[in-house]
Amino acid sequence: MSIEATVNTDIVSWLEQNPQVEVLHTAVCDLNGIMRGKRIPIDQARRIGENGIRMPLSIVGVDVWGEDIVGNPMVYSSGDVDGICSPTGRGALPINWTTRPSAMIPLWLFQDTRTPFLGDPRQALAHVLRRYSEIGLKPVVATELEFYLVDPEADSATPPISPYTGKRLDSDAILSLDELEDFGEFFRDVYLQCEQQNVPADTAVAENGVGQFEINLLHTDGLKAADDAVLFKRIVKGVARKHGLAATFMAKPYGTRSGNGMHVHFSLNDAAGNNVFDDGTETGSDVMLHAVGGLLAGMAESTLLFAPHFNSYRRLRPDTHAPSAISWGYENRTTALRIPGGNPKARRIEHRVSGADANPYLVLAGILGAALVGIEDGLKPPKPFKGRAYSERLPKLPADWASAVNAFEDGEMIPRIFDPTLQSMLLACKRQEIAGFASQVTDLEFSAYLEVV
Repeated sequence: MSIEATVNTDIVSWLEQNPQVEVLHTAVCDLNGIMRGKRIPIDQARRIGENGIRMPLSIVGVDVWGEDIVGNPMVYSSGDVDGICSPTGRGALPINWTTRPSAMIPLWLFQDTRTPFLGDPRQALAHVLRRYSEIGLKPVVATELEFYLVDPEADSATPPISPYTGKRLDSDAILSLDELEDFGEFFRDVYLQCEQQNVPADTAVAENGVGQFEINLLHTDGLKAADDAVLFKRIVKGVARKHGLAATFMAKPYGTRSGNGMHVHFSLNDAAGNNVFDDGTETGSDVMLHAVGGLLAGMAESTLLFAPHFNSYRRLRPDTHAPSAISWGYENRTTALRIPGGNPKARRIEHRVSGADANPYLVLAGILGAALVGIEDGLKPPKPFKGRAYSERLPKLPADWASAVNAFEDGEMIPRIFDPTLQSMLLACKRQEIAGFASQVTDLEFSAYLEVV
């Protein structure tokens, strides 16, 4: 039996075992990490695995508001051709935050020829992982995602009201057990839904910001790790709505409080399951150092993947618990890359640049792709940095959105990681979004200049 046939059988079997499901959604992940798709009748589930669902290839390239990209050749020159959306292998995933019993089938895009459409973020990551497989290596990846709970009735970021005390949160409470207990029912439902969707949620902590939390996802293979992160973000936002809250993964919802990061930990295993970053020392192997070299070399041109939105660059500022310089170090949380201590058998790289607002598929493709280039080319990193890594003498990440877009366009490493279709789609998407923000006059701007200049 083929993989597609097996997936289809699993979906149909699951739906037969869960007759209470009334609503079935199918969705692909776009460049911004937003799930887009269709609602289909339950009795049509079988045809998904047999024939897939046809959707325009351009659907993954729309802007953050869901608008087509003006002048997009995929829309206007080719007639907006369809691709084939096939199940990713996760099956039908139950959803417990909607008013009616629901499920979602995650999909990814293929050309009509059944070849992967490399403009699809998930396909882009799978392509990088195939290159690792060809040299006998397998990435092992874990993520840490931060988010804020906020008041859904407010027009701007406002701390939520505690379900336990009835009072609005008003202070930072890092590692506070009280805040975890205040929102205990919310976390209970998050963990329950993660279990039902096979998302390996681990430790939860209260973070630096008021109403800010972090949940770690356990390590797994690269593609599942990205799937897990995408699904986790939907779970948290959906469960928050169920509890009368709003959850946000935007990089910097409060201008003066901590931002939301998505830290990525990864190592590489050989065919025997050995961690090739481990050489028995605290330094780490040459393979690890080459990976660090690649990550540093490609960091500036990859920043758009880690900070893809207007708001993202409010987070990447000195002394804000987020990196602003291209740097690495051992047990140094101010550097962009941190090598955690501990048992050498668990030697790994922690990539600390990405915001929680980024697309996990593109983040992991960019990280693992740059590390692979470093390994292939034998790149050597500079000496590890000690101390506060906001030094003026260190090379800097792009300071703003437009600079990051230009770096992504001009970089020499990006074409070695991504297909030209994805690169051009992302550039067009982000330039349209930049124009959208530039056309708006903010309240602050109006009040500052109204009768002054």
